[in-house]
Formats: sequence, structure tokens, C-alpha cells
Amino acid sequence: MLTVDRDPRGVVTLTFDRPATRNAFDAALMEALTATMRELGDDAEVRAVVLTGSGRVFSAGADLGWMGAMAGYSFEQNVADSRVFEAMLRTVHDAPMPVVARVNGHALGGAAGLLGCVDIAVAVKSARFGFTESRLGLAPAMISAYVQPRIGLAATRRYFLTGERFDAVRAQQLGLVHEVCDDDALDSTVDHLLGELLLGAPQAQRAIKPLIAAVAATSDPDATEQLRVELISRLRVGPEGQEGLAAFFDHRRPRWAPDPG
Repeated sequence: MLTVDRDPRGVVTLTFDRPATRNAFDAALMEALTATMRELGDDAEVRAVVLTGSGRVFSAGADLGWMGAMAGYSFEQNVADSRVFEAMLRTVHDAPMPVVARVNGHALGGAAGLLGCVDIAVAVKSARFGFTESRLGLAPAMISAYVQPRIGLAATRRYFLTGERFDAVRAQQLGLVHEVCDDDALDSTVDHLLGELLLGAPQAQRAIKPLIAAVAATSDPDATEQLRVELISRLRVGPEGQEGLAAFFDHRRPRWAPDPG
């Protein structure tokens, strides 16, 4: 259902592994991803997490068989179920370490929404995307809070209302994905990106993510001034800041950076 692979660098790859449903989300997969992301977030040795799908599909979104069953449940049961989905989205979005989506194929519905929660997304050219809920008589309600800030109001209005599919180039233009590559270059592209991430200091990166969130929450610089002043001051006198500056002046790699050889 969810496979976990950890390499010596501290990069953890989580693979949606439900080939019979094109890696669609059901309650069990969502709960597994939420629990695993929380566990990894508490592990300071985890440098980055990669989310991907098995086979040639990232994820078809919600499992329609599971959703069909939910249609027969009460309103209160559906509310409880929707909170399971929100917990997954929020946990990915708020993860303290960098989260990279390795989009190896189509990402539809809730899976396209999940891309609004990651830090960086790389997609193959053959991938297709779509917020297809309206065509099922539904709304992309849960993912809206994460997708709309990513792609903007105008694009959200179009693609949420039409439910149309679009290609990887359009996804990149919208800001849903950051980089598009040939299908056979996905692994090398993601690995290069991870190499760039691993050059950054891990605790600094974990401080940067809430900084970004705080700045995004307001257009008033005064509202975040104290946070920004204290953050840079704390990092300068902290062990990573001291090591990073010393390494720069000594013309060497800092201790956290992997050996290039």
C-alpha cells in the first residue's frame, strides 16, 4: 500500500503502491501516509522525503470504489472521513523537512491537490493533471486551500470549474510543478534536485519552511519582523551557521554536505 525506502543520505522515498486502483487514495493509504510523514518529521536524520507512485501512474486521486461506499454513509461519517484526507494534506504541507513529488505519471483529483502541499514537484512530460471533481458532481473542497495559493485565483476558477485535464507543460506554467523532464530522465532529474537540497543545512531548512509560511500569511512586513530578526540571529550563532561560515572561508564543504566523490 505504502512502501518506505530510506537511503544512506537520509532521503526517504514513499511509494503509493496500489496498482489495481492506479495508486488511488483510500482511508488506509491516507492514514498510512499521515502516520509515516509524522514519524519522519520527528526524525532529525531525515533530510528529504520523496513521494511517488508505483508503475506508470503517480495517483488517480480518490479510490472511486471507496468513495462510492462513502456515498451511502451519513453526513457525519463523511465529515469524519474528509478530516482523514485533510490530515494527510496538512501533514505533507507542514512537514518540517523538504518534500519532493516525483510525478511519474498522471496525477488527478486529490493527487493533483497533493502537489499543492509539497515543496518541489518534478513531473514527466507524459503526465496529465486535472481537478476532476466537478465531473463527478463533487467539489475539490479539501485541496482548494493548498492548490489555490499555488496556481492563483484565475487558474483555480478555470480548472476547478471545468475539471479539464492538462499536460505537464501547463502544470509547470501554472506553478503546480516546478520542473518537467523526459520520462527516461525522471530519476536523474530528481536525484540532481536532491543533491542540491542536501547541500543545504538540515536545521536551517527546517527553519526556512515555517518562515515561508509566516511570510505568505501576511503582506505586512511588520507582522513578521520579529520572527525574521530572531531567526537569522539565532541561525548565525547556532552550530550550523558557524560551521557554514567557517567552511566558506576555509574553502571546504560544510560537514552536513555529502561527499561529491
